[in-house]
Amino acid sequence: MPTSSITQHARPTVPLPTPRGERRGLTLAVMLCAQLMIVLDLTVVNIALPSIARGLHFSAPSLAWVLNAYSLTFGGLLLLGGRASDILGRRRMFLTGIAVFTAASLAGGLASSAAWLLAARAVQGAGGAIASPAVLATIVSGFPEGRERTRALGIFTAVMMGGASLGLVLGGMITEWASWRWVLFINVPIGAAVLLAAPHVLAESARQPGRFDIAGALTSTAGMCALVYAFIRAASTGWTDRGTLAAFAASAALLAAFVVTETRSPQPITPLRLFADRSRSGSYAARLLLVAGMFGMFFFLTQYVQEILRFSPLKAGIAFVPMTGALFAVSRLAPRLIARFGPKPPMVAGLLPVVAGMTWLTQISAGTSYLQGILGPMLLLGAGMGITFVPLTMASLAGVRPEDSGSASSMVNVTQQVGGALGLAILVTVFGSNGTAAAHRPPAGQGAAAAGALTHAMATSFGAAAIFDVCALLVIVLAIRMLPRPAMKPAAAAGDQ
Repeated sequence: MPTSSITQHARPTVPLPTPRGERRGLTLAVMLCAQLMIVLDLTVVNIALPSIARGLHFSAPSLAWVLNAYSLTFGGLLLLGGRASDILGRRRMFLTGIAVFTAASLAGGLASSAAWLLAARAVQGAGGAIASPAVLATIVSGFPEGRERTRALGIFTAVMMGGASLGLVLGGMITEWASWRWVLFINVPIGAAVLLAAPHVLAESARQPGRFDIAGALTSTAGMCALVYAFIRAASTGWTDRGTLAAFAASAALLAAFVVTETRSPQPITPLRLFADRSRSGSYAARLLLVAGMFGMFFFLTQYVQEILRFSPLKAGIAFVPMTGALFAVSRLAPRLIARFGPKPPMVAGLLPVVAGMTWLTQISAGTSYLQGILGPMLLLGAGMGITFVPLTMASLAGVRPEDSGSASSMVNVTQQVGGALGLAILVTVFGSNGTAAAHRPPAGQGAAAAGALTHAMATSFGAAAIFDVCALLVIVLAIRMLPRPAMKPAAAAGDQ
């Protein structure tokens, strides 16, 4: 499920000044409002995808870029945004990021072509990456340790976990009652309010000396964009197309340059020593695979319920509420399971219903009803993800050096965003290589035969997503060690989702 971890780039080195007691509530409200806006902008757009496809003439493979343009720039620039906040000041970068995000939202809502919208979505992601690292750091430093901080983090967690469901429902309401353009326009008044309020409630942080790893940020982001583009182009033009092969080659060269850059940089944006620990590397890989399947599931299932089941956008948004409800309810059990069994067994136990739910979705057809073949898989997926995410995040943060805690926590978000974009690109390729003309046209307005072919292509994509989930399960079983429970406790608070 396209969610965002609460462990976003919270660097412990130089704390933000603690706001006066009477301003803490206002500070929390402003920061959570900004973070919710950033998180919502993936799921709120998801429900609007069929309307966007019709309005701007997207093909099914290229429609994935509406999500991926945002995910790739957000994930690729998140570490650089955190470094900029440390060096230039968190309040300054937070305001800059919100201003960029708000302006890009306005531009996206005014888009008259597919290219215009995709450019706006990419800039939105960049704005989110600049603003997001300051949010959790402000909450942690602004509330004293103990009951107040615990309560603030509890509210933050509820906002993050409820954001996905709220985005789907809100996206459905806006799309049905107004226009898909308003899923972007809605950010403008919210962003303006945050920009007006933040300077009065948010104190500036002390600046730290340091250097920007611009080369690392650009090569990693460009390399992943080239890789995603190669997969999506392959869905439209084939694997032997010169453009496809050139994109794969460019991706390999850029990612190789990224590794070399990080090896030589005195202050790398991604310390490669984070991957020296087998369990930590395994947790990153498992998260990438798990989110890869979930992003694809959302992408195709939101179109299935609207184009095949003929749900209105609002009804389609409400249709996903049981999944988020199951995720939220079951996640409350995760800490108890971890305390009793340690982190690894709950990860394995949580992935079993995820695999089962995704496999169940492979059985959908043009005649499948919501109650017959959609609700059950959603409940399994939500329950499984609710158990899996918390211990998986704990494994990503266990045993990290204090100086690397910010980078390690940000890598949770980076792997989540990049995994979602890459997984969606691969599943779109699977979808487009099923030999159906429906896969290359906008999904709306097709006849019964084309709807059947479209559903078959979606079911095949769900099968590929199930393979991602099985691979994630194997990584957890084989790569993540059975760490003693006491060693995991320091990361538990930071790892809650």
